[in-house]
Amino acid sequence: MVSLTLEGVGTRYGRKQVLADVTTPTITAGTMTAVIGPNAAGKSSLFRRIAGMASGPGEVHIEGVPSGEQALAYLPQDTNATAVLTVFESVVLAAKQGRSLKVSEEELRDIDSLLAALRITELASRYLSELSGGQRQLVGIAQSLIRRPHILLMDEPTSALDLHRQMEVLGLVRSLADERQMIVMIALHDLNHALGYCDHALVIANGRMHRFGSCNDTIDQHLLREVYRVDGHVELNSLNRPQVVLNAPIY
Repeated sequence: MVSLTLEGVGTRYGRKQVLADVTTPTITAGTMTAVIGPNAAGKSSLFRRIAGMASGPGEVHIEGVPSGEQALAYLPQDTNATAVLTVFESVVLAAKQGRSLKVSEEELRDIDSLLAALRITELASRYLSELSGGQRQLVGIAQSLIRRPHILLMDEPTSALDLHRQMEVLGLVRSLADERQMIVMIALHDLNHALGYCDHALVIANGRMHRFGSCNDTIDQHLLREVYRVDGHVELNSLNRPQVVLNAPIY
């Protein structure tokens, strides 16, 4: 079974250390971890460090990935695309991952199915440069999912989407994490989305890990006050699910 463990992980840009001492329990297959915290807390830096795109102290331990299969895929915040490709071509290239561009019938079915699940089939023949920010974000999600990684890092993948689309995408990612036994780490600003779709919360504040635990235990009144500087609480809604209720900022 695939697992991910972070041990004293930090990140430096030049001489400046922007993230330090992120240590987690073993994160197991089939789970979603919300990476939460204020702007500029270090969430993107953590993803870049796990993905091997930034240097720094500590160890990223990935275990159990079968030989020849993709261990990790990273979807950054910025999905601007300058390549002269259609949506379909870009997803095909992501699926092939540098291998022969000959596409099998099974691969075509997988691509068609994924585009349909994300409701972007009608964009297949459009060029990436013609898309809106939200549409590019959906294509980026398709490119990440078609690779079938065992670990998927998603940095605010729904920031350009409307609320309905956010819920659709998060529901799809949740179902695929379960179905494929994939580890998903996803940066979110909406704490109710974290409560609704994720198993664990990793809280980053001021360049350090503040807390790690189940979403229900971690997202509480103390977190709102200490990390987000807002007055609020968590209560059960009409469906008996926890939701964050915000009152006012704390100055």
